[in-house]
Amino acid sequence: MEDMIFYDRLQFAFTITFHYIFPQLTMGLSLIIVYFKGKYLINKVEKYNDIAKFLMKIFAVNFTMGVITGIPMEFQFGTNWAKFSELTGSIIGQTLAMEGMFSFFLESSFLALFIFGEKLMGQKLHFLTGFLVFLGSWGSGWFILATNAWMQHPVGYEILDNGKFVLENFSSLFSNPWLLPAFLHNQFASVATSSFVIASIGAFYILRDKNLDYGKLLLKTGVVFGLVSSILLAFPTGDWNAKNVAKYQPASFAAMEGIFETEEAGAEIVLIGQPNMVEKKLDNKIAVPNILSFLTYQKWDKQIPGMDRFKKEELPDNIPALYYSYHIMVGLGTIFIGVMGLAVFFLWRKKLFNIKPLLWTIMFLVPFPYIANITGWYVAELGRQPYLVYGLLKTSEGVSPTVSSGNTLFTLLGFVAIYLLLGLLFLILVGKTIHQGPKPQTH
Repeated sequence: MEDMIFYDRLQFAFTITFHYIFPQLTMGLSLIIVYFKGKYLINKVEKYNDIAKFLMKIFAVNFTMGVITGIPMEFQFGTNWAKFSELTGSIIGQTLAMEGMFSFFLESSFLALFIFGEKLMGQKLHFLTGFLVFLGSWGSGWFILATNAWMQHPVGYEILDNGKFVLENFSSLFSNPWLLPAFLHNQFASVATSSFVIASIGAFYILRDKNLDYGKLLLKTGVVFGLVSSILLAFPTGDWNAKNVAKYQPASFAAMEGIFETEEAGAEIVLIGQPNMVEKKLDNKIAVPNILSFLTYQKWDKQIPGMDRFKKEELPDNIPALYYSYHIMVGLGTIFIGVMGLAVFFLWRKKLFNIKPLLWTIMFLVPFPYIANITGWYVAELGRQPYLVYGLLKTSEGVSPTVSSGNTLFTLLGFVAIYLLLGLLFLILVGKTIHQGPKPQTH
């Protein structure tokens, strides 16, 4: 049974990790495309329109890959996690169905119109199609986060005698106190990824002395969007999410912060340290006293329960992975603020385009927002364990009893091979698009 649960979780973790490479770019990029198209309508400067259409090509490749890699996850609800789907389907099925019906079809339909319909529709309608693509992509995020928020903090439900969950109050799904901070944090993280991508493309053009006008505009826009989104990730959205975890999942909060023992006079914030699960402590710890209590409750001496206050079965089942994921996410976010802040400073001083070490840094930093996004999701999902629905339905109770661990491992190996090919194809297509660059519109 333990092997079956392990391989079920491993397969879902792999498929969703690979899948989320793509939506995190499309959600943020759709906002930036609308920004450039709006600037073109206002200023009538052709290069804004060129960049909007150039970025939409990258968006289209990402969107297609997101659809392809998202389909297997849907099937896993009916194969590996059939019991979970049976017990909770009347609740999570509603938000997932709305995501498909309202958001996905809106996004996909108007994406085609944006790419092919500019001359037919005119510029104002072309802008509207771009805005509707943005609305569809962010709507998808809203409905999926509503599903996840219910799993993290279940509200408005009733459990029947047969163990099935039914919804008592539909509106509670969207007024869940977990939803709004999680959604905003996720969306700003997507904007941060997109900002680094377009800034890196701009830096690449400048370093190669190619498409310089476009490169400078992409870099300038990327670093400004990147700084703003990185700051908003830390505060208020990151702070808001951390306070939600402290309030609704206190055992998870203690684990991700590395608090093994409760401190009577306030909790320290750990900067560096390695969890020692044998001795129940952090090795080589560097910490600042009382800061965590102040950040969480605005009181220096407020007590925060450590892991010693909870039963073993209440704690996350992989504390080191949760702890490291959280600290990687926070550490990278801090680096993003520093790099983008420095870039904006030199942009203001009109020196950014000539500082090659900073341009190289921005270009090679592009994988790290992806890593920060994925580790952020690991924090949310590892923190919820050992539950699928926090406090109510354990992971061991949601697996399909008829799917063997051998079958799951075999299909996992198949996914790895297929996704490797898809990843290579994606890099080739996007690389070719970037190499071609934004082409001026011909009349």
